[in-house]
Amino acid sequence: MAKTQTKGAAKGSAKPRTKTAAKGSAKTATKTAAKGSAKTATKTPTKGSAKTATKTKTKATPKGPPRVAICLPGGGITGAMYQIGALAALEHAVEGMQADRFDLYFGSSSGASVAAALAGGVPVQRLYRAFLDPADTYFPLERNHILRMDSGEWRRVLGTIWQAFRHGSSSFFTRGPAPSPAKLWGELDRLYDSLPAGVFSLDNYERFLSDFMVRRGIPNQFGRMPRPLRVIAHDLDSGKRVVFGSEGHDRVPVTRACAASMAIPPFFSPVRVSDRHYIDAGAVQVQMVEDAAEEKPDIVLVINPMVPVDADRVPTGHGVQGSVRDKGYMWVANQAIRIGMKAMLEETVSRVRATYSESEVIVIEPDSSDAILFMHNPTSFAARREILEYAYKTTRNRTTRWLADRGISERFGWHKLGHGGGARSSS
Repeated sequence: MAKTQTKGAAKGSAKPRTKTAAKGSAKTATKTAAKGSAKTATKTPTKGSAKTATKTKTKATPKGPPRVAICLPGGGITGAMYQIGALAALEHAVEGMQADRFDLYFGSSSGASVAAALAGGVPVQRLYRAFLDPADTYFPLERNHILRMDSGEWRRVLGTIWQAFRHGSSSFFTRGPAPSPAKLWGELDRLYDSLPAGVFSLDNYERFLSDFMVRRGIPNQFGRMPRPLRVIAHDLDSGKRVVFGSEGHDRVPVTRACAASMAIPPFFSPVRVSDRHYIDAGAVQVQMVEDAAEEKPDIVLVINPMVPVDADRVPTGHGVQGSVRDKGYMWVANQAIRIGMKAMLEETVSRVRATYSESEVIVIEPDSSDAILFMHNPTSFAARREILEYAYKTTRNRTTRWLADRGISERFGWHKLGHGGGARSSS
């Protein structure tokens, strides 16, 4: 049976290579592989600053439109904007594609909110315009919706610090014998346990997201969403990965699940759902690709903004510097997360391609040398515009190139949109 392997990378020029062997005395090399011992290997790297990776293992052609499962890992506000820009480009490039009409949505961290909006029927072009225009109030996200101190957590911290101080200083005020070193270390340990579980609370963001969904007519229940939605998080006390929206975890409000998925330690306090506490899934969130493949879609589309930054000129609040180290703790930690997520995503995609041959896995992500864009202040509308337009332009270029591959185009019925666009208008 013929085997076909296709891989699209971001760099290089197209180099098709085809080899066909047939039984008998005649040997013919053509561009079409025959059944039996025929083998076809095609490799098409393309230039550009964004990377789109595809791999085809079978020639099965879906009956009707392809079933698409989309995976949106986290990446903060800038990562969400990259995903929105990339999806807007796909709608403009592929005839008939609508980002709010996919068959299954997976999201984690900031990607969970994007997935929830799309699964709820919000047009991606409308989200694109909302982030692009500073005067647009369609999705009026502000800094105070996310960066709000967890007052309850800080009250607990102050109380336990006072208790530790009172126990440690009791002998000083009573003129009693000095406490033993063991007791002092015990009080220091008490002080260590007094550190906050998180600096900020996501309660305000949950309320903002809930208000947005009410205004846009999006149900806040998994079972009532127009399209199936899955949100990834981790149970803090068991360490187990939880897929909200799946059986047994589908009675949680969508907004609560999105907030739980965004609770990145140590910045955000864990989010309580019923009698459990949940946090961001971290690098393990990319396992959603395997979760999606288990549903046996024709295409698993992954839009990953989390690639390591590769740059020797880093923008900081003190001017351009030469290392990520100069950006401070936040970005040193961010770079570490990016390295882990990128490595785990590559491993997961390779495993999925080897195990689920009926599904095509397409990965869209920025080039590492361009990831420096994500270092700019996300509250700056100039930075937002640059990220959105970068994602749109590079994804549009990549899509045009891999649609030129007739194997992909014919297998899934995806064709380049005619001149002049034809994208939906949305108010």
